[in-house]
Amino acid sequence: MSKQALLDADRRHLIHPVVSYRAHERQGATMLESGHGAYLRDIDGNELLDAFAGLWCVNVGYGQQSVVDAAAAQMAALPYATAYFHFGSAPAARLAEKLVSIAPRSLQHVYFSLGGSDAVDAALRFITHYCNVTGRPEKKHFISLERGYHGSSSIGAGLTALASFHRGFDVPLPTQHYLPSPYAYRDPLGRDGQALIAASVAALEAKVAELGGSDHVAAFFCEPVQGSGGVIVPPTGWLKAMRDACRRLDILFVADEVITGFGRTGPMFACEAENVEPDMMTVAKGLTSGYAPMGAVLMSDAIYQAIADGEQGQVVGHGQTYSAHPVSAAVALEVIRLYEDGLIANGQAVANTFGAGLDSLLDHPLVGDSRHRGLLGALELVADKASKARFDPSLRLADKIAAAAYRNGVIFRAFADNILGFAPALCFTDREVALMVERVRTTLDEVLADDAVSAARRAALGARKAA
Repeated sequence: MSKQALLDADRRHLIHPVVSYRAHERQGATMLESGHGAYLRDIDGNELLDAFAGLWCVNVGYGQQSVVDAAAAQMAALPYATAYFHFGSAPAARLAEKLVSIAPRSLQHVYFSLGGSDAVDAALRFITHYCNVTGRPEKKHFISLERGYHGSSSIGAGLTALASFHRGFDVPLPTQHYLPSPYAYRDPLGRDGQALIAASVAALEAKVAELGGSDHVAAFFCEPVQGSGGVIVPPTGWLKAMRDACRRLDILFVADEVITGFGRTGPMFACEAENVEPDMMTVAKGLTSGYAPMGAVLMSDAIYQAIADGEQGQVVGHGQTYSAHPVSAAVALEVIRLYEDGLIANGQAVANTFGAGLDSLLDHPLVGDSRHRGLLGALELVADKASKARFDPSLRLADKIAAAAYRNGVIFRAFADNILGFAPALCFTDREVALMVERVRTTLDEVLADDAVSAARRAALGARKAA
């Protein structure tokens, strides 16, 4: 097909995730054609430095031949095997064992999904089943964080605390509740790390009490670092404090490591940094580095045994046609081998350069905050640094930034609330970090020169002086 035919076919027939459908009809798709290492090439031949690893997922970089070979070999040998009816395949069994060996010690069992959203959905179903079979059917409330992201399934989207995932979908449900995020830059009281941790623990305790105590609350879900909510990096010690609070309160602690897993924040899993052992953990994205669809729920032995004993010979009615898919499992095994053979170490080595690079942009007139952990980071843009005033959404600053970034040959995430998200592949080098920072600065300079942006900055300054 010609380029125009492809664009027309996409415009007429392909429903894209998380876009305005009418806006997409007007704008059309940006067609990507190939990738190698940290770079993408579009259908017009433009080379782009991908500082977002696809969608937080291509952790090993593009074009890793050993991953392609692993997929091809498995496709040739056994392209599909159901996990229903007690059937299995060698790659899925090996991957389950491998995940248990590298995950926090509390997690001993693995259910494979197709991605992160349905991993969260599966976790919710398993928890509900667990509470019912253990004689605690009143434990039906779930708590997560404001600005949290836990996918877009019909139930999990209610744990997600972003308006665009709720609007028109009748979520959140009455059983889904939120706590304030440990968002230091926007904390109205300007509290330090320890005070933010104490506030989060107190908020969890208060919410559980408000809902009638632990007899009514099933679980607390959180991302170790919030991703789509703006890369909110909590103070060190926050994750452990919340896990300990859940244990005291007799509610399950679920770590959503769909974004943070597989070296993204430094260690294999973010939980490792604070020796946190969750009751459940959801993973996806970096599990296969985006080369094939797959996610997983890792479950404690206590939960598994309770469900197994409670079923009384009946099947547990949860499953998917492509659960434990042998090709995805073969891909994941090779991806994990690459992580262990040096990619995680490389990510850890480059993380300091990455963080320093983001921090170096704090001198830019548009940048109010830089935050990062490992190879996960954000810049928060403001109209006025002193007041931290945000740009009005009507300015559509994110669209201006995304367009300028593309012209300058760099891809990152421009969130609607003027936060820029970065998640480069673990194969990034110091040179590529420097190139990323250079291109981001050029992008910010272009946006700064925009007449509407300049007017918004003058208005924010005037408002602060008037106050």
